[in-house]
Amino acid sequence: MQTKAQIRAEITRKKKQHTQEELGLLSAQVWNQLENHPLFQSARTVLLYYSLPDEVQTHAFVEKWSKKKTIILPVVKGNELELREYTGKANLKPGNFHIEEPVGKAITNPDAINLALIPGVSFDRQGNRLGRGKGYYDRLLQKDSLYKIGICFQFQLRETPLPADDWDKPMDEVWTENGRMY
Repeated sequence: MQTKAQIRAEITRKKKQHTQEELGLLSAQVWNQLENHPLFQSARTVLLYYSLPDEVQTHAFVEKWSKKKTIILPVVKGNELELREYTGKANLKPGNFHIEEPVGKAITNPDAINLALIPGVSFDRQGNRLGRGKGYYDRLLQKDSLYKIGICFQFQLRETPLPADDWDKPMDEVWTENGRMY
C-alpha cells in the first residue's frame, strides 16, 4: 500500500498534466451536477472552500450561490479552521497558504450548516479522504451529524482504499466531473 506522502505526490503529478483551462472546464462539470443535488437545493447554509489553483475551482460557484444561500468558508487560525460567512469578493483577503479568506466575525453556530462540500487531495470509493496533511478538516469534521460531500477531479479518485487513521471522518458522498462516485 502506498503511503499518504506517495499518494499526494502521485496526485500532484497528475494535476500538473492539466492546464488551468482544463481544470476550469472539469470544475464547471462538477458544479453543474452538484447544484442539482437535492441536499444542495434544500440547504440554506453551505460550507464550501475558496479554491487553490489545483483544486476543483469554486470562485464562480461561491459567488453565484452566495446570492441565494448563506455560504460559509474556512479561515486558517493556528491549527484550526474558523468558519466565516462569505459576503462578497471585496471582503476577502489573502490568508495562510495564499488562500483568499473572508474577513469578519466567526460563525458561532456551526450547527446551522446544512451541507459541507469538502476538497481533498484524493478520495476512495469508501468515502475516505486524504487531505494536504495538516489535519484542519479532520478536526473540523468531527461532528457526525454534518452531511459531507467530498469534491475532486476523477483522476484524484482511487479505486484502492486510502490509508485511514482513527480520527479520519469518511464523506457521505464523493463527486467528480463524472457525477457521484460514492
